[in-house]
Amino acid sequence: MASEQQQDTELFLHYLAQEKRMSSHTVTNYQRDLKRFLAFCEQHELDGWQIIKSSHIRRFIAQLHREGLAGRSIQRALSATRSLYRFLIREGLADNNPAQAVQAPKVEKRLPATLDVDQMSGLLDLNQQDTVISCRDHAIMELFYSSGLRLAELAGLNLRDIDFGDQLVYVTGKGNKSRLVPVGSQAIGALQKWLTKRDQLGFFEQAALFITQQGKRLGVRSIQKRISFWGKKQGISEHVHPHRLRHAFASHMLEASGDLRAVQELLGHADISTTQIYTHVDFQHLAKVYDSAHPRARKK
Repeated sequence: MASEQQQDTELFLHYLAQEKRMSSHTVTNYQRDLKRFLAFCEQHELDGWQIIKSSHIRRFIAQLHREGLAGRSIQRALSATRSLYRFLIREGLADNNPAQAVQAPKVEKRLPATLDVDQMSGLLDLNQQDTVISCRDHAIMELFYSSGLRLAELAGLNLRDIDFGDQLVYVTGKGNKSRLVPVGSQAIGALQKWLTKRDQLGFFEQAALFITQQGKRLGVRSIQKRISFWGKKQGISEHVHPHRLRHAFASHMLEASGDLRAVQELLGHADISTTQIYTHVDFQHLAKVYDSAHPRARKK
């Protein structure tokens, strides 16, 4: 029966490659994961799709964990097993999907890369640049760093969303949730300079805050390219993209204030646990706060 399971798995991989048109990389990963699963089945004498239960899948996942497989790899192995069973059910080779109710261990979110204060200052130092494009790009980067906006949020801004009097930006975030975020004086100055250049282009009927020289709203891909361009031009060795500017805003705000709740509100996070992962605090800063605040930490 093991040979039949192997043949069925080969049919599934062929289906992924030929009918689903998945990349060769994805198919190879699935093949590797399912090879592990078939080895587990053989080891435990599970010589038929119908006799495999959810408890067996949990044991398989636990075994991968004991072997030291990374969380993401375990999740992918479980996904491959689920997909295999969906195929088997479609082909009439299985009645149910024992992997469907099994959960893989949670994957710890990676800490986003950031830029330190000096790197940000170097990136934003465009004083000698006075073209329409450089003024626009400068305003974009200042606003990213000033207010911690997401890429889609910034790209979607309209002229009316900036309140120059109160120095605020009205943002529509994920799930169409709106929030007001302060805009720093440097960003306000850069925006005012950009709007002067923008008026020279005309296109007064265009509502978008950031536009191309042809009067179209600047898209997310173009914004990414422009920020990457300035990162290289300003001599920053790491790749610079909008997410890094948002993370720099969050990191620097948290390091200076220590107010996690305030940073959560500014970022527009529904769950503070997202902010805790998204931002990072200098451990020495935490230790200093602890030593000065906790009554049992103070040295006599």
